[in-house]
Amino acid sequence: MSAMTMLTPDKGLLGIKKFVVDTVINAGGKPCPPIIVGLGIGGSSDLALKLAKKALLRPINQRHSEPEIAKLEDELLEAVNNTGIGPMGLGGKHTALGVNAEYAYCHTASFPVAVNIQCWAARRATARIYDGGRVEHLTHGR
Repeated sequence: MSAMTMLTPDKGLLGIKKFVVDTVINAGGKPCPPIIVGLGIGGSSDLALKLAKKALLRPINQRHSEPEIAKLEDELLEAVNNTGIGPMGLGGKHTALGVNAEYAYCHTASFPVAVNIQCWAARRATARIYDGGRVEHLTHGR
């Protein structure tokens, strides 16, 4: 459940917020809410998508180190939870567990914004594969 747009710079923060909330509403119950939302802002279109995915890798209880971005994350979490989509799309106040954002600078003529939605399970693992085929599992889950 990913989406990307190229906003015009005059859309600003309101444009970002509208795009995130509209993306979540369009996804509805398909990504198995409660979800985690990764938001990538700026750079180029491919970088914005990469930033959105990177944002998902940050723990949901860890706000962005820059206060303005952390505030945006909190405002978006509240807005997403106010959609009423709820767990599994059946209604309720817990549509998202977290919203994490990352950004990069970009040319003033473009304003790429990307959203990557992940289901609540937030699965991830790391492994090292050695010559000969031996696999070492380094981490499991979050």
